[in-house]
Amino acid sequence: MTSLWRSRRGRPSAEERHIATLEDYVNSFQFGGATYYPTGMQQTMPGQAAESVPNDFTGFATRAVTNGVLFSCLSVRQMVFSATRFQWQRLNNGRPSEMFGTADLRLLEEPWVGGTTQDLLSRVIQDADLAGNSYWAREGDELVRMRPDWVQIVLEPRRTRGGTLGWRRIGYLYQEGGPGAGAEPVPFLPEEVAHFAPTPDPLATYRGMSWMTPIIRETSNDNLMTTHKQRFFENAATPNMVVRLAREVAPEAFEKFVAKMDSSHRGVENAYKTMYLGGGADVTVVGKDFQQLDFTSVQAAGETRIAAAAGVPPVIVGLSEGLQAATYSNYSQARRRFADGTIHPLWQQVAGSFSRLLKPAGGGSNGLRLWYDSRDVPFLREDRKDAAEIQFRQAQTIRSLTDAGYTPKSVVAAVEAEDYSLLEHLGLFSVQLQPPGTTAAPVPQTPTEEGT
Repeated sequence: MTSLWRSRRGRPSAEERHIATLEDYVNSFQFGGATYYPTGMQQTMPGQAAESVPNDFTGFATRAVTNGVLFSCLSVRQMVFSATRFQWQRLNNGRPSEMFGTADLRLLEEPWVGGTTQDLLSRVIQDADLAGNSYWAREGDELVRMRPDWVQIVLEPRRTRGGTLGWRRIGYLYQEGGPGAGAEPVPFLPEEVAHFAPTPDPLATYRGMSWMTPIIRETSNDNLMTTHKQRFFENAATPNMVVRLAREVAPEAFEKFVAKMDSSHRGVENAYKTMYLGGGADVTVVGKDFQQLDFTSVQAAGETRIAAAAGVPPVIVGLSEGLQAATYSNYSQARRRFADGTIHPLWQQVAGSFSRLLKPAGGGSNGLRLWYDSRDVPFLREDRKDAAEIQFRQAQTIRSLTDAGYTPKSVVAAVEAEDYSLLEHLGLFSVQLQPPGTTAAPVPQTPTEEGT
C-alpha cells in the first residue's frame, strides 16, 4: 500500500516496483522486500495495522429505530444539522470575512442525481451518530457514500530514531459487503476521502466513535422500562398478586382455577374488574405499582442522560423532565446551548472534511476556505426582539462609519462580514478632524444685477 501512495506522490523507492494503476496495486504489491496480496483478506495489509470500525453499526442502527428516546435525539440532530449550506469564505489577514458561492460548490449542492445538500448532510450525520465515522469519495461529478463498517483505515508505523512513534495514515480500503465478503477491495489515498469523525475514539488514532457508545446501558435500561410497562398492561394493569388455595385442592382443580382466573382477569381489557373467589382462595397483593416505584422519575433520569450524551437539551427533544421546567426563556437558552455547543462545532468539522474533495476555481485556496452558511437556518433565528435590536445596532454602526468618511458600500460589507479591514475611506474628513485654520473661509456672495 505504501508503494501506491509514494508512487502517486512522485517519490518512488529503489526497492519498490512501479505501480501504474490501482488495479495493479490491488492484485499485488511489494513493500520492504516482501510481496503482499490483500484481495479477500480480513486485514487490509497482512503484517500491518488496520483500524476497522467496530462491527456494531448494524446493532446501533437497530437500537436507534427501536428506542424512542434515541430516535428522537437522532432526529433533532439530523434536522438541524442538515439545514445549513456550504459557501466559500474569504480570509483577510487570517480573519474570516465575507462568504460567497461559486459554480465549484455544485458538487455539494447536488452530490448525486436528484440529491441535495440536505440529503448529503442527513446521511453524513446519520453515519457519524451510529458508527462514529462518515466516509465519502468523489467519483466524477458525484459523491459516493461508503458504509462505515465496510471501510478500513490503513496505517503504517512511523519510524524515527530507531523506534516507532505512533502510526501514519496512508489510505483507506473499501470492500463492498465488508471485510471477508469476497468483493474486490477499493483503495483510496487520504486526500481522496472526506472522513468525518466528530468524536475521536480514545483507543484509536484516526477513527471516531459514536456518541451512543457511553450510554448503551442507559438505552438498555430504557428498553427494559418500556418492556416493564408493556408487561404491566398485558398481564393485568394492576399490581402483582399471589393467589393461595387450600392444600386439599386437587392438581386438576388447581389448573382449571388458574385458567379461569387468567381468562377473566388477565390483560388490559380485564383490568379493574371485581374478583370473586371461593373454595378457600386467598389473594395477596405483592410488588409495586408505577406510583410506588416512582416510575416516571426513574425513566426520566435515564432519558436525560441519553439526551446529554447526544448534546441535545431535553426540552428540545420534548422529554418529560425537560418539559416540567420549560418556559419560553428556558427553551431559548436551551436552543442556543444546542446551537453553540453541538451544531456549530459539527458544521465546522464537516466543512473541513469535505474541503479535501473540492477546491475553488484557479487551484489552491487563494485565501479561501470551505465554510457553512447558517443564516437561513430556521432553528437558529433569534427572537424578533433580539433580531430587531441587532439590526438597530448595525444601522447605527453603518451611519457612524459613513459619517466618518467611509464609502457606503465598504461600510455595509464590513458590518455584514464583521471585518473592519474591508472599510475604504473617501479621503474626506469632517471639520472636527481638521487642524484649526486649514479650512478655507466661505467666499462672500456678490450681488447680481437681478438681485439689486
